[in-house]
Amino acid sequence: MTWIDPLARRLHRHAGRHGPIVLMYHAITPGKGTPAWPWAVSMQRFRDQLDFLATAGYTTPTMAELVAMPAKRWPERTAVITFDDGYVDNLAACEELQKRGMRATWFIVSGSIGREPAWPADGRPVGRLLNAAELREMQAGGMEIGSHTVGHARLTEVDDIRLMQELTDSKATLEAILGNTVASFAYPYGVWDTRCAAAVQQAGYLSACTTRSGWALRDEDSFRLRRLTVFNTDTTSVLVRNLCFGDNQTTFTRLLRYQFGRLAHRVSTQP
Repeated sequence: MTWIDPLARRLHRHAGRHGPIVLMYHAITPGKGTPAWPWAVSMQRFRDQLDFLATAGYTTPTMAELVAMPAKRWPERTAVITFDDGYVDNLAACEELQKRGMRATWFIVSGSIGREPAWPADGRPVGRLLNAAELREMQAGGMEIGSHTVGHARLTEVDDIRLMQELTDSKATLEAILGNTVASFAYPYGVWDTRCAAAVQQAGYLSACTTRSGWALRDEDSFRLRRLTVFNTDTTSVLVRNLCFGDNQTTFTRLLRYQFGRLAHRVSTQP
C-alpha cells in the first residue's frame, strides 16, 4: 500500500464534495527518480498515484464523458486523467491505466504525430510523439484522443486565420486517423482568452481544458475546464492534499491553518 501522511489521509475522508477533478500529466519517465522536467512524473510515482485513486474509489471517465453529463450525476470521487502533447513514453502510462480498468484523455499535437516535437524545447523529454497506429490502439483500448492544436501554438498570440487553422486542421487530422469525431481540446501552455474559447467552440469542439487550478466544473463553462497539474516532485501525499483542496500547491502550512480553523469553529459553536 502506498504511504500517505496521516493528515492528508484524514482530510481525504471529505474529498469529492466540490465535484469532479481533472488531473494533468505530460511525460512519464522510467524508474523512481525525480525527473528534471517539472512536468514529468516517474513511473513509480505514477503507479502509486493510480493505486491510490483506485483504492479510494475514484471513477475515471474520459473528458468527453465528463462534459456529456451534469456534474450531479457523477460520483463524489471522480477524476479525469489527462495527458498533454502525446509523448511516446505515455504508452507505458496507458498500460498502467488499462491494468487498473482506468481511462484517460490524451491531447495530441497533430503536427508532430510520430516524430519529434516541432515547437521550441523547454527541457521536455527527447524522442518522438505517439504515432497514428499507437493512437488508434489507445482509442480501441478505451482511451480518448483529443486535440492540442497543430503546432502547440500560443493561441492568444496568433491572428484569427491562424487560430482557426490550428484548431480545425488538428481536429481534421486526428479524425482522419481515428475514424471518429474529436470533441475535446486543451489550450497549449494553458494560454487562452474569450476569443480563443469562442474559436474552439466554433471549430466544433465540445470542451476545452485550461491549466487553471480548481474543481473542474467550477466555472460552469465547458470551454474553461480547470485542471490540477501533477508535477515531478509530487508524492502521493501531495496529490491527495491537492485533491482535497482543488489546488496545485497545497502546503502543510495551509493544511494546519485549515485544521486550526475547523477546531476554532467547533470550539466557538459549543454550548
